[in-house]
Amino acid sequence: MTFNQPQNLKTIAALIGAKFVGDENFQVFGTNEIHMVKPGEIVFVNHPKYYDKALNSPATIILIDKEVDCPEGKALLISDDPFRDFNKINTHFTRIFNFREELHNVEVGEGTFIHPTAVIGNDVTIGKNCHIFPNVVIGDRTVIGDNVVIQANTVLGGDAFYYRKLNGSFDRLISVGNVVIENNVEIGNGCTVDRGVTDSTVIGEGSVLDNQIQIGHDTVIGKKCLIASQTGIAGCCIIEDEVTIWGQVGMASGVRVESGTVLLAKCGVNRDLKKGTYFGPIAEEFREYLRKEVKLKNL
Repeated sequence: MTFNQPQNLKTIAALIGAKFVGDENFQVFGTNEIHMVKPGEIVFVNHPKYYDKALNSPATIILIDKEVDCPEGKALLISDDPFRDFNKINTHFTRIFNFREELHNVEVGEGTFIHPTAVIGNDVTIGKNCHIFPNVVIGDRTVIGDNVVIQANTVLGGDAFYYRKLNGSFDRLISVGNVVIENNVEIGNGCTVDRGVTDSTVIGEGSVLDNQIQIGHDTVIGKKCLIASQTGIAGCCIIEDEVTIWGQVGMASGVRVESGTVLLAKCGVNRDLKKGTYFGPIAEEFREYLRKEVKLKNL
């Protein structure tokens, strides 16, 4: 999430009641998740296991629950609960409406048809010659390009599935990102595309999604990808251009799939994949899988 205007370290520390380490005028441009964070942004960390990853990430402001040595050129915000304070910063700079208020500010391009039963949130942009079918829900800040088809009962911009366990219950990391649908995308019936926690979930130009597909927060789907029904893709994945994903594929968070890859039905992806054709509950190269099956059969 990028702030409407740059803030400084002292202002952010005062907002959350945290101690800071660094120049009080150190500029802060926004917040982001560890997978997506860029220089000038805040990332939070609340477990020693991930301290090094956060401190050595591109983030230049680290919201952390322990005072540690501050890397050169960076700043720290010391908090007793970084998760809570990350939410506090995000919701201070991005108001959450959740369809309780209709302020709208919706832009719709020429030639676009939106069925009367569709529900559209605030600050939404929809391009030219789109077709929005019945009962589609489009959440706040969604951006839709030209010539996009979104079929019935699809939801764009739901909350990210991102929780921590606190005092025996689950505490949500509030989503302040959005969904971006590029030009010439088609999305089938009953799909769900979660908005980014702090960034954008993106469906690339010319991609086609079948029915009943789940795309997690902050995931980026490349151009001209083809995704079949009942596929579930977790958050923060990168699916490069012209990837084909067949039915019931499941993908763990944070993985990257190289351009031109084919994932056959019921494939389970738990790691980055180079270009190839893959199959199996733990994705393996398809020819290797077949060789193994032949060997097992001949035992």
